[in-house]
Amino acid sequence: MSLNALSFPLCCIQSTDIQISRVRAKKTVRASLPRVSSANLDDAKVANSANLSVMCSRESEKRIREQLSKVEYSVSSYDTAWVAMVPSPGSPQTPCFPQCVDWMLQNQNSNGSWGLDHIHPSLMKDALSSTLACVLALKRWNVGEEHVRRGLRYIGSNLSCIKDENYQSPVGFNIIFPGMLERAIDLGLDIPIRQHAIQDILCLRDLELKRDSANNSEGRKAYMAYVSEGLGNLQDWNEVMKYQRKNGSLFNSPATTAVALTHRYDVKALDYLHAILRRFGSSVPTVYPFEMHTQLCMVDTLEKLGISRLFAYEIKTILDRIYRCWLENDEELSLDMAACAMAFCLLRMNGYDVSSDRLSHYAEAHNFHNSMQGYLKDMKTVLEFHKASQIKILDCEQVLDKLGSWSSSFLKEEVSSNSKHSSRVISQEADYVLKFPFYANLERLEHKRNIEHFDVANYQILKTSYKSFWTSDDLLKLAVEDFSSCQSIYRKELQHLQSWVRENRLDQLGFARDKITYCYLSAAATLCSPELTDGRILWAKNSLLTTVVDDFFDVGGSIEELKNLISLVEKWDGNHEKEFCSEHVEIIFSALHSTINELGAKASAVQNRSVTGHLVEIWLSMMRSMMNEAEWLRKKTVPTTEQYMENGIFSLALGPTVLSLLYIVGPKLSEEAIADPEYHELFRLVSTCGRLLNDVQGYERECKEGKLNSISLRVVHSDSSISVEEAQRELKRSVETSRRELLRLVLKEGSVIPRSCKDLFWKMCRILHLFYMNTDGFTSAKEMVSAVNAVIHEPLKISHLLSAIPGENTNTNS
Repeated sequence: MSLNALSFPLCCIQSTDIQISRVRAKKTVRASLPRVSSANLDDAKVANSANLSVMCSRESEKRIREQLSKVEYSVSSYDTAWVAMVPSPGSPQTPCFPQCVDWMLQNQNSNGSWGLDHIHPSLMKDALSSTLACVLALKRWNVGEEHVRRGLRYIGSNLSCIKDENYQSPVGFNIIFPGMLERAIDLGLDIPIRQHAIQDILCLRDLELKRDSANNSEGRKAYMAYVSEGLGNLQDWNEVMKYQRKNGSLFNSPATTAVALTHRYDVKALDYLHAILRRFGSSVPTVYPFEMHTQLCMVDTLEKLGISRLFAYEIKTILDRIYRCWLENDEELSLDMAACAMAFCLLRMNGYDVSSDRLSHYAEAHNFHNSMQGYLKDMKTVLEFHKASQIKILDCEQVLDKLGSWSSSFLKEEVSSNSKHSSRVISQEADYVLKFPFYANLERLEHKRNIEHFDVANYQILKTSYKSFWTSDDLLKLAVEDFSSCQSIYRKELQHLQSWVRENRLDQLGFARDKITYCYLSAAATLCSPELTDGRILWAKNSLLTTVVDDFFDVGGSIEELKNLISLVEKWDGNHEKEFCSEHVEIIFSALHSTINELGAKASAVQNRSVTGHLVEIWLSMMRSMMNEAEWLRKKTVPTTEQYMENGIFSLALGPTVLSLLYIVGPKLSEEAIADPEYHELFRLVSTCGRLLNDVQGYERECKEGKLNSISLRVVHSDSSISVEEAQRELKRSVETSRRELLRLVLKEGSVIPRSCKDLFWKMCRILHLFYMNTDGFTSAKEMVSAVNAVIHEPLKISHLLSAIPGENTNTNS
């Protein structure tokens, strides 16, 4: 369960930006997911289907865009009932908010209950709680006799679920429901429940109060104040008022604030309730305000589903506002742990200057455990803390180290114990995040996983359930269509590349690894957008050619052939027909020549200047470094660790892929930017990460081949005073340092290198971490097969999700 909503003070958002949804929401026109056309459809039908798909996408985008610009709340029957019970200060026998009483009379469900229509079966306890609260409110003012009778009949008919743990319990249910039942008895209501059943329910509260009575923590005190509706005269109302916010509320909960008002008059609390009803009319949400938290979740969801690029303007508008509130230390962020952690992640990763000091209070586990979220073991909040802890960019951010340490332990324990403190969706996400840190995953893999685990119902639960009415079905449809459309493009591009390999006779090079699929995987999973075809194709071509050249220098070529290849590249535009010393050299150089010229032509068109010469120099730097390593091996030379690393930055062969692609995937890159130290530092850092990760995972294989790497060199140059294990630990620390510094440079504002170009270095770093997470994934024949299939070949598995969307056919996976 998520308790994030408990910490939001009043916000100054314009009333025109807020909507509240009626309980009986109007049916909306639902755009259908794209269907795969059968082979015998004629062209006209295919064209019509495509046009319809585009129209549906635009409608979905429009609805999502509207929801991004205004936060929409769902009505809480439960909270509205408690607000309705507040007496008028000047006339205790009349309701202070008669419009709430009228709302209940007009909004009872046909089955006698109150609450969200079409409630999920697992939320039956929530429906009972909301219904009993409404019955109490109507009885309080002696109105709606028939409504009360029908409500009591509904409660009596569904009483069996109260002690059934298979039903999800709202926060504090075992205290609040028995407390309301006791109040109903005191009001003389004829409850259709046997006396022994009533006693069993009342005992739930007694057991709950005794269970943790020795716990005197601040977290438990806050929790007991939050569930005051179930305590009545047992509560110390002066103590409760200590939790009052600046906006007058208690925990931003209309229900808690209202029940406190019935026991202790407070003008600020009364003003809070008046303000909500001026905003929403005759009903209230279960938590208010909730704008920032909701908008952060919106942005986070769009990024997770891989469709944030479609809403760039709206996202920037939201984050600009969040950042202003961050700088002002607005309570709406500072008092909501999960929102604060989410804001830190999203703001920092989107280039805003935010300090981790804002999270310092929760760097120590005991501070979290001493909060209400900690008392309730709120897994969602801890998950957000854990994500925030990974975005470390400075050595001095020990706050994030400590946060990462305890949050990781907490999540592992909750996941392994199959904890009931959180939903299945949150537990699955926590398990995934623990296995794949954000710096060791591919964007498209994340998108697919998040789409397939998308929570279509979108129900959240505090003391009552609520739903974000911001078109979750539209989100799913748009994400599915985008992913499926891109996947179709990816398959065609891979087929083109496989033909290119054959046309250039690269498949005839027996010594070379056949890695075109892996090379294309890294391109497709990184340059996701459908319009980036040129980037993906050229990324894959360059990546494959670096693999071929690497294998040629390692095992496939003689010294004469290696020198011949370098000489040909140095001459570049000369006449090469009679200068090939072997067919292998001819095949490799011909493929290089056509590919570099192709990239050069496209890049020159983007940059408005010739860049082919620089592309050739990038390749030469790589080949010369590979020649150095070949000479070391041939002459049995043992370089220093420094020499090895200086050379290894280029021999890792990232230059022809990353540096070359900068010219076509981003904005114009000036010659001054290319000459800037930051450009070279970005390349050095990502190459250092790759070189060391490769050495850690490839150590045993390279030892068998008689090759040196940074681990063996450290051991050799220490006269064996350093063990292999110690050298490996040292390398892993160096990787972490380089990765942290790389991320700092990527996120730094005011850089001469455009952000979109810097992102390419970070994306390559993520690829390297994934490929070398468990083994040398690039060399392994099977390690990355599942990733290839997931991104390129396998359709989305979403039939279980479509069944939750009215009108959707569930006979297809995608």
